[in-house]
Amino acid sequence: MTPEIEQHIERLRTSYARLTGKVLAPDAQAVWQAPFVVVSHGIERDPVFNFGNRAALALFELDWDDFIRLPSRKSAEPVERAKRQELLERVTRDGFIDDYAGIRISASGRRFKVRNAVVWNVADDAGIHCGQAATFSEWTPA
Repeated sequence: MTPEIEQHIERLRTSYARLTGKVLAPDAQAVWQAPFVVVSHGIERDPVFNFGNRAALALFELDWDDFIRLPSRKSAEPVERAKRQELLERVTRDGFIDDYAGIRISASGRRFKVRNAVVWNVADDAGIHCGQAATFSEWTPA
């Protein structure tokens, strides 16, 4: 894991703890190796994933290089994208949500339903908004 990735994971962990009052994982290595999914995207006009842990890469059936080039909207089927946008607006307004459920799609087209996902705003060390992240441990084929 590069120092940049470790720094990004620390940003995810810090933002998660500040907003939810909970610990995402004890350290960066634990986030990377977790059996649950952790993903994040930046603040581009069409946000692109900038992190996915090992569980996320396996679930979305992508390697690191392909995952961090994927616009996050493409993780949802077109019919699900309006719901996804509403979710992101709610997170922007409230800081985090802990009740997201929806259908996502892997690189091969495999559909899966996510339940009880936490989605939160990510801030840098200066407190400036730099993206959004999500974590979930419940998914089933859809």
